[in-house]
Amino acid sequence: MLGAPKCTATRFLECIRATDSTKLWHAALCLILSLGVGCATAQREIADKPAGDPSLTRFEFSQPQMGLPFRIVLYARDRASAEAAANAAFARIAELNGILSDYDSDSELSRLSQTSGTGQEVILSADLWKVLNRAQALAKKTQGAFDVTVGPVVNLWRKARREQRLPDPPRMAEARAAVGFEKLQLNQRRRSARLLAPKMRLDVGAIAKGYAIDEALAVIQAHSLSRALVTGGGDMAAGDPPPGQPGWRITLAAFDATNAPPTRFVQIARVALATSGDAFQRLEIDGKRYSHIVDPRTGLGLTDHSLVTVIARDCITADSLATAVSVLGPEPGLKLISATSGTDVRVVIRPENLVVVHESPGFSRHYPSVTEP
Repeated sequence: MLGAPKCTATRFLECIRATDSTKLWHAALCLILSLGVGCATAQREIADKPAGDPSLTRFEFSQPQMGLPFRIVLYARDRASAEAAANAAFARIAELNGILSDYDSDSELSRLSQTSGTGQEVILSADLWKVLNRAQALAKKTQGAFDVTVGPVVNLWRKARREQRLPDPPRMAEARAAVGFEKLQLNQRRRSARLLAPKMRLDVGAIAKGYAIDEALAVIQAHSLSRALVTGGGDMAAGDPPPGQPGWRITLAAFDATNAPPTRFVQIARVALATSGDAFQRLEIDGKRYSHIVDPRTGLGLTDHSLVTVIARDCITADSLATAVSVLGPEPGLKLISATSGTDVRVVIRPENLVVVHESPGFSRHYPSVTEP
């Protein structure tokens, strides 16, 4: 891992780097291999009793969900209660994947996309309604910089990365005709949706993972376990801190440039953190770098080489804002964060050869850098 913190396997999650999904998946695989466990749910009990409360024991669990490694760290009085909470949380994530996946043709989201251009009104489940309603609110607030109707364009860029060539211009023009948040019509009274243009495809990848993480943490807390951390693909939601500690120690993602700022550690509790960047998912053509993050307004992958970290009250907010700020850029992004209560952001960007760091006024004040564990 580039710039990985010095941490032991037993402290993986407190030391975990908030990276993009591909990078974290590689990190998780390395850890799983080093522990000698398979791809099924990995469960490990740490026998050491925390100094803050010797009656609690630390437990870790991992499981692939939504095509990503999800991990849970929690403190409980016994293994049975820890396993019950973790299993229920993973089951909730799996349930949400069946609703929100754009890869599964049978998911509720995919079935909705299949009605595009027909004029059909579709009544939504509570979960899909919440995600789409939040997504549309942010789309309007950002004037389309965040837009879950971007699916047709995202698919072209996925193909472009596989084939190592830019998307075909005529196909891009066709895809862009199906994109636009105003083409997704929500009925607040009926909690329904209608996709107005043909060949629309919704992609909630920039918000659904955050929602799933929030829901998983809520399930754990419903089992009367408040000291927990849930991560998925680099995004995370933290409950109460570990016993005797002020927060969960997190390593912010390292910027992949030779003149990048030094590694930074922060402590979080009762908040969520999400990171958006192109460290591993990108396409390079003729020396130009195109991110997997697409600007819905232009259909182009971002080319400014940035890394955005958002801390917010919940992960659905942090996840979606990290993408929105990436698309908007530093100055408009900071204005968006300023207008969103309970949020802070750190943007590391290299427009040319100079790396520049932008932070919201409260980022360093609320989350000062702490020493390496």
